Amino acid sequence: MSSVPHGGRLVDLMAPAEMAGELLREAEGLKRISLNPREFSDLEMLGCGAFSPLEGFMTRDDYERCVSEMRLAGGQVWGIPITLSIGRQAASGLREGDRLALEGPDGQVYAVMTVREVFDYDRRREAREVFRTEDEAHPGVAALYAQKDLLVGGPVTMLRRPEHSDFRQYRLEPAQTRAEFDRLGWKTVVGFQTRNPVHRAHEYIIKCALEIVDGLLLHPLVGETKSDDIPADVRMRCYEALIEGYFPKDRVVLSVMPAAMRYGGPREAVLHAMVRKNYGCTHFIVGRDHAGVGNYYGTYDAQRIFDQFTREELGVTILNFEHSFWCNRCEGMASTKTCPHAAEDRVSLSGTKVREMLAAGERPPMEFSRPEVADILIAAARAQVT
Repeated sequence: MSSVPHGGRLVDLMAPAEMAGELLREAEGLKRISLNPREFSDLEMLGCGAFSPLEGFMTRDDYERCVSEMRLAGGQVWGIPITLSIGRQAASGLREGDRLALEGPDGQVYAVMTVREVFDYDRRREAREVFRTEDEAHPGVAALYAQKDLLVGGPVTMLRRPEHSDFRQYRLEPAQTRAEFDRLGWKTVVGFQTRNPVHRAHEYIIKCALEIVDGLLLHPLVGETKSDDIPADVRMRCYEALIEGYFPKDRVVLSVMPAAMRYGGPREAVLHAMVRKNYGCTHFIVGRDHAGVGNYYGTYDAQRIFDQFTREELGVTILNFEHSFWCNRCEGMASTKTCPHAAEDRVSLSGTKVREMLAAGERPPMEFSRPEVADILIAAARAQVT
């Protein structure tokens, strides 16, 4: 028995087969809106129901309440606006009820949108409320500032699913993960969000969570990320190696999430939790600096943000974990909640130090990273240099 989808039902925006051809013909005569990679990822998430209860890009009421209150117009919890921007020239003459063809980066039309509203918005206000900064050095703020001048909102109907040549066996939609959990007999499932390789600290908190639930959805994000993040194909090899060597395979489902990364810290943690609820998770792990970047957020802000919501309205149990590490005195993995020893007894490496070691072909200590994972990262670092 998976969690109830956010809003009560799993949205499916795919056009019935008998309608798809007619809609494609209609789309040929419609004004086209070209989506950037992030917007295209959002469209895919909308289409498969991962963004339930949204049935399209946000109209003003959803947008305004999301920005100011972290809720949709109907009151449901929601962390980050899902919007489509449009230039003033393209918006000229658009009226409620008009139809738009939504075009992917490959030039194909993937969806038809019915216009409900075209409206102005304040990018700097959204930056302050959602990202807690107006600094253009923040990647999420930079993407927001790069948007066009207006937002267009309304429901979408998907004409075709985006096709991906990578990770095909791992591209499970929410209805599919739910069916898999039911097949496995899992009544409780913990979701783990990651855009990085899973190191020993991550492994430790995942296994702690697995002690209290039936199974794990290891759910890496494979949409657009920062240019200096480790590429998705490298990360996927790391996840496969880790599951092969260190997890009971009948208790893990590895699947990718096609969303783009916003680096929105606490707000994005809320979005990630609601999305994993739609994928069927009953529990969701929030560690230190979830979805963070730079020094924009406090270490545990992404955990504290959930305090303002009730368990009933979230519909998913949040599992908060402290910073984890290897302690030489404890001779094992621990956290600040369980280890009394001094910092010098703990194996702690900065991201910069780890990257330097990998680039030099050196394995980080086994207390930090499993050797199989380190070897994959070393090979990738060498390939990048050559």
